[in-house]
Amino acid sequence: MLIGLTIRDIVLVDQLDLAFAPGLWTLTGETGAGKSILLDSLGLATGARADKGLVRHGAPQGIVSAVFSVPDTHPVWQMLADQGLERGEDLILRRVQGADGRSRAFINDQPVSINLLREVGESLLEIHGQHDDRGLLNPAAHRALLDSFGGLESRVAACAQAYDAWRGAEEALAHKKAQIEKAAADEEYLRHVMMELDELGPELEEEDALSSQRTAMMNAEKVSGELDQALHAMTGKEGLEKKLSAALRTLEMAAQKAPGTLEHVVGALDRALMEAGEARSALEQAIHDHIFDQHKLEEIEERLFALRALARKHKVSVDQLLPLRDEFASQLQSIETGQADVSMLEEAVRDARESYFAHAQDLHTRRVKAAKKLDQAVAKELKPLKLERAAFQTVIEDL
Repeated sequence: MLIGLTIRDIVLVDQLDLAFAPGLWTLTGETGAGKSILLDSLGLATGARADKGLVRHGAPQGIVSAVFSVPDTHPVWQMLADQGLERGEDLILRRVQGADGRSRAFINDQPVSINLLREVGESLLEIHGQHDDRGLLNPAAHRALLDSFGGLESRVAACAQAYDAWRGAEEALAHKKAQIEKAAADEEYLRHVMMELDELGPELEEEDALSSQRTAMMNAEKVSGELDQALHAMTGKEGLEKKLSAALRTLEMAAQKAPGTLEHVVGALDRALMEAGEARSALEQAIHDHIFDQHKLEEIEERLFALRALARKHKVSVDQLLPLRDEFASQLQSIETGQADVSMLEEAVRDARESYFAHAQDLHTRRVKAAKKLDQAVAKELKPLKLERAAFQTVIEDL
């Protein structure tokens, strides 16, 4: 709210200080009385274009200050904070216009650019000319003006939220119905695919496991031959175990003839023979594990072929077959439970619609009351302005 205007050396005004209290203020006077000078001065303080012709003849400069009382929630404070400007109890805009044409701007006695002064001024003040078709004469702004006068902003927001909730519920219902219709149209196909997937029974990471088994079995025949050779080298007629056993018997006989001198050699050789026995057992187990099974290899290859063929059919990887099955199962489930979901969503739409219309009706009723108060308030101001025959009426139309 504008609470003060100070003018020094502007056009015909030598010195003028005006203070404004809350409410409607009207400045009247005959043509040439200086009403336009006051408006020009206010425009100068809020960033309007100016020239040296505004400075009173003979004065070095003209100065105009406009003081505003601004609520803490007004966005102008953030504008000032973004520019690193300090705030005060009130907001003071000041413009110094020199007779030489130079102009300076200040906000709360801190120098600023004319552009910033203009932006701040536009956020605080709206000036209309006699034939101006903006602002008060713009029908698009009338509803907001009425809501502001009636203090209905919070109810307008609540009504808008209720409307959004209603539209959101309708969209959710439409989306669910479309899902069910699509799933129902594809039901036969979904059940066929589910049967294929269930018969095959894909498992997670099965392709990698089967590929590893296939590679191992394809190499099993070659590996088995090499393992047989190693086992023969250990257990054959001239194998390692027989040679170690013969050497141990010989050393044991020698140790009897030379007590206390060969026991460590006998112990070492005995341990070597035990390790050779363990190595033989492990080798025999390895031979058993690598027995080549042509039938098993064919089973693995057939399984891999079936998995990959089904994956190609559905344009997914083998690892995605199981999640695909779950997705199809979910779609079939939605067909079975869809009607219950639709009923719940239809109820939500009804509730949201009723809530919106309740908010809208309450807001309409309050707007009608606010409109009557506004008409009465404006009517009281017309007579002192010699406009007693004028009529002001706020019309609320149902669309």
